[in-house]
Amino acid sequence: MKKDIHPQYYPEAVVTCACGHTWTTGSTQPEIRTDVCSHCHPFFTGEQRIVDTEGQVDRFYKKLQARQEFLAEKEAAAAARVSPERPVAELGLSKRVVDSLANASITNVGQILEYLEKGEAAMLALEGFGRKSLSDVKKGLRKLGYEIPEAAEELSI
Repeated sequence: MKKDIHPQYYPEAVVTCACGHTWTTGSTQPEIRTDVCSHCHPFFTGEQRIVDTEGQVDRFYKKLQARQEFLAEKEAAAAARVSPERPVAELGLSKRVVDSLANASITNVGQILEYLEKGEAAMLALEGFGRKSLSDVKKGLRKLGYEIPEAAEELSI
């Protein structure tokens, strides 16, 4: 064996855990510090806790929280998309149709849906509002994701 190439051996090296437990062992270092030992590791204790020395659990929880925020924003956007407070002008209707609805004090989609619940006749009774206007309103509502009431789906001639 060559001389002076091996590190010094300490037969009474002290090992100290983060939990406070200490013991002695043989090592090439006089003092060793560790994060987890057999007295505090979940495998040996049976305790349900997460040992995360590299931050993987924190990164996972950050990703999970970001996903939940994304889903909440997506749900809020979907709810806003079919909001009854949406102005009539956003339906993409002609100026004549928007003006005839404004003359009847209908300014948002919720009011149109209330009229449609009464049936097509209620909408057709508005001044300057005919079959073509009614079909345009229904197309605009469907395009934006609104559900047309059943009473408005019935054909009345």
